[in-house]
Amino acid sequence: MPENMTESLQPPKTDRVARAFARYGWGGLWSLVLMGAIPVIIMVYTFIFSDRPSGSHRSGLPLVQFFSTVGLLLLVFITFWFYRYTRIAKRLLGPAARPSEASLRKTVWTGLVATTLALLFSMLVLLFEVGTLLFYFLSAPQAGLPTIQTTVDGFASWVSAVDMINLLSMILTLGGEIFALIFGLLLLFRTLQASELAKASETPY
Repeated sequence: MPENMTESLQPPKTDRVARAFARYGWGGLWSLVLMGAIPVIIMVYTFIFSDRPSGSHRSGLPLVQFFSTVGLLLLVFITFWFYRYTRIAKRLLGPAARPSEASLRKTVWTGLVATTLALLFSMLVLLFEVGTLLFYFLSAPQAGLPTIQTTVDGFASWVSAVDMINLLSMILTLGGEIFALIFGLLLLFRTLQASELAKASETPY
């Protein structure tokens, strides 16, 4: 039986909502997987074939590590959440386990909040990395060298191609999260639209 018969969507509105969940669920999932796989491959390559770990000593700061860890966990969560949308689409087509409108709205809002937080943490990490690199470039002699070495508190700090690869990874991850946010907003619009149409059709004239 449906979770709440008075709030459940009715055909053919249910079919349209189910198609929206399937379409945007798979769209967001593949956007995250494809754009998230490239940073993973880059990090694995850097750890295996580079003589210097991915990132520099600035990436080892507790605050940056915290932002990166939380952002990664949120990325995994929203990837799972978009896969869950595709499962909800199948449930909508089966009246025996059809979720209610309130449940659908709550699920979509949860995905949107998680995606927004993931975007926020990714932007914080990206801004910190770019700001630190800018500081190193401005501190170094403006000689146009492709690899710059400065000295901070007696430690050698290198700004090299590895740092550019890390920035590329973060930009790709941010791009995947932006696509996920777009798909989530479209899904929320379709869900609310179907709900409003259902209420309008039930209003007596």
